[in-house]
Amino acid sequence: MKLGARIFKTGIAIVLALYIAQWLQLPSPVFAGIAAVFAIQPNIYRSYLTVVEQIQANVIGAAIAILFVLAFGNHIIIVGLAAIIAIIILLKFKLEKSVSIALVTIIAIMEVQNDQFVQFSMIRMFNISIGVLSSFLVNLVFLPPKYETKLFSSLNQLSEEVLKWIRITSRNASESHLLKKDMAKQREKLIKIDNMFLLYKEDRTPLKKNLRAKQRKIVLYRKLILTTRRSMDILQRLNQYENELHHLNPELLRTMQDHLDCLVSYHEHLLLRFVGKAKTTETSEELFEPCMNRDEFMHMFTDEIYKDNKEELTSSIHLLHIVSSILEYGEKLEHLDHLMTSFYKYHKDDEAPEYEEE
Repeated sequence: MKLGARIFKTGIAIVLALYIAQWLQLPSPVFAGIAAVFAIQPNIYRSYLTVVEQIQANVIGAAIAILFVLAFGNHIIIVGLAAIIAIIILLKFKLEKSVSIALVTIIAIMEVQNDQFVQFSMIRMFNISIGVLSSFLVNLVFLPPKYETKLFSSLNQLSEEVLKWIRITSRNASESHLLKKDMAKQREKLIKIDNMFLLYKEDRTPLKKNLRAKQRKIVLYRKLILTTRRSMDILQRLNQYENELHHLNPELLRTMQDHLDCLVSYHEHLLLRFVGKAKTTETSEELFEPCMNRDEFMHMFTDEIYKDNKEELTSSIHLLHIVSSILEYGEKLEHLDHLMTSFYKYHKDDEAPEYEEE
């Protein structure tokens, strides 16, 4: 487990909640600290949604606890029944993520036994609200996450790994079992990248003038992820049908290798261009024009496939899968290039994303 910002923010939120509760001289400040733990979120937008939901759940839990104690007392069986009713109501209002805080409120209130029960219950509900608000304040002020840096760093690293494997595998120079292990790791990394993209997408831009640029950049990142996914598809099919590649006409195999090398270089250029390390004024299509001649590339392989007899039909279909993946990859790169050109045309002053180099 890595020490991240969320761990430190949790500790700070607990300290802040306990300090405020003690400063206000509220009884049982520990409940404020407990509530603070539940409200820490990875970004400000989710933190805002959480604080709204948890305040609602806190009020619902307090209301149910007070009603049940006044009507039935605070026997442990009644506490359990109140918890069940609270869960049903929260699920009905689609507040299932805040069930935990509501149950803490119910237990905290229903364990009180004195003549000023209602007043004491309101104090405990307020105590728990302090914990929730403390977490929101910490999320808002301390250690704002740099999701774009993390997103591009992870995406760039994954793309580099995949593109290296494509170059090697297209020449039948890779160890199949090692490649399969690496592809499994790549799929896990892609899942993490998808989750990180959602966090970056949810992260709100504080200035309205930056909103348009952020929306365009979200489209760019979505296309970057999709393009990387297509490169992974090529790698998977090169590995899956390596036997067909081994028996392919040497001239056609060389053509495929050259075309893939061109596309891989095109992909690398676009990644460098995105961080400002390659020219943004030139059209990348002109630099990688051989990659754009997809019709000629397709016809070379379809002509070869039509020459095959029925016994070689299965092998031809497998080859067609590889070719279709390569063609689709080229289309995605071209579209990404156009999006990038459009982005830098309208947002020349936008800073290139930072990324962590190995």
